[in-house]
Amino acid sequence: MRYALERDQKVVVKVGSSSLTGPGGGIDRDRLDGVVGQVARLWDAGHPTALVTSGAIAAGLPALGLDRRPTDVPGLQVAAAVGQSHLMHAYSEAFGAHGRAVGQVLLTRDVLADRDQYVHSSEALERMLARGVVPVVNENDVVVVDELRFGDNDRLAAIVSHLIGAGMLVILTDTDGIFDGDPNADSDAALVDAVTHTDEVLDRLAAGASAGTFGSGGIATKVAAARMAAWSGIPTVVAPAGRADVVGAAVSGDSVGTWVAPRDSGLAARKLWIAFGLPSTGRITIDAGAAEALTVGGRSLLAVGVTDVDGTFEAGKAVEVFGPDESLVAKGRARLSADTIRAIAGTRSDDGLVIHRDDLIVLV
Repeated sequence: MRYALERDQKVVVKVGSSSLTGPGGGIDRDRLDGVVGQVARLWDAGHPTALVTSGAIAAGLPALGLDRRPTDVPGLQVAAAVGQSHLMHAYSEAFGAHGRAVGQVLLTRDVLADRDQYVHSSEALERMLARGVVPVVNENDVVVVDELRFGDNDRLAAIVSHLIGAGMLVILTDTDGIFDGDPNADSDAALVDAVTHTDEVLDRLAAGASAGTFGSGGIATKVAAARMAAWSGIPTVVAPAGRADVVGAAVSGDSVGTWVAPRDSGLAARKLWIAFGLPSTGRITIDAGAAEALTVGGRSLLAVGVTDVDGTFEAGKAVEVFGPDESLVAKGRARLSADTIRAIAGTRSDDGLVIHRDDLIVLV
């Protein structure tokens, strides 16, 4: 199932705050240098690589004389504002020792929700890579608000993988990979070596993490990120940050961490933007006949198959489509507003095209 990347295929590496900070808080330069060294070696091996990093808030704490993370939003924003420059300075020095320049890229969901800005972000990242510049990507914690937040850098890394057409996403974590249970609570929990993105074990882990069954180790976000990457045909390796040259081993196809195999073919760029760049603003529930028309027949969604509409949204906004069993079926851009769809739901209206198939992504 695993395979090595060919030369010139791009890579996205994601590293979290816990893998960069030391016991006393703040950024541990030895840990950061270790990650940078691995990324630099990928470049030297012919793999242009983008680094998605957390750590701005952690980097700001020592500079502000704080020994713990603030709990209020303004406090977090101040720490991020101060810390971002310290973090980038550390990366600039570390990559400079390997002869590499870095470029800071700060993203928020509202930027990528705009199609033009999504395309421009992709073009800017591609140009940086072509010039040998290492994109260092983070969420813009200084200005972002909850409704515009990606929620975690795992999913941001998956979106960056879409943007640059990566051949692999490597998520560095504090464990050996993805386990089939909570290794902190279950001594029998085993490392999952390799799975497909549709595997039932990922469903169970994501559901268990959301319900608190497997603790708060971030497993749900890693599963979500791997599945997002899979829709582009990109494999994901979730691997231990503490292992020497684990990134190079993953790219070489060695058995490290957990390999999540992707779809055989990826979505077109525009559909990827709809699926993962546009935030959902509402929910449409459909009957069994409509679900079959979408998933088997490749049809557009018509009002006659709609049974319920949740939320307030205008035409052109992204919505999720659920089947009669409450399972997620698709996501797409609505041609009509929520009020209009409610008014004609279940009827055969001449103006009953709710989501055209060109704007619809089936997710089952």
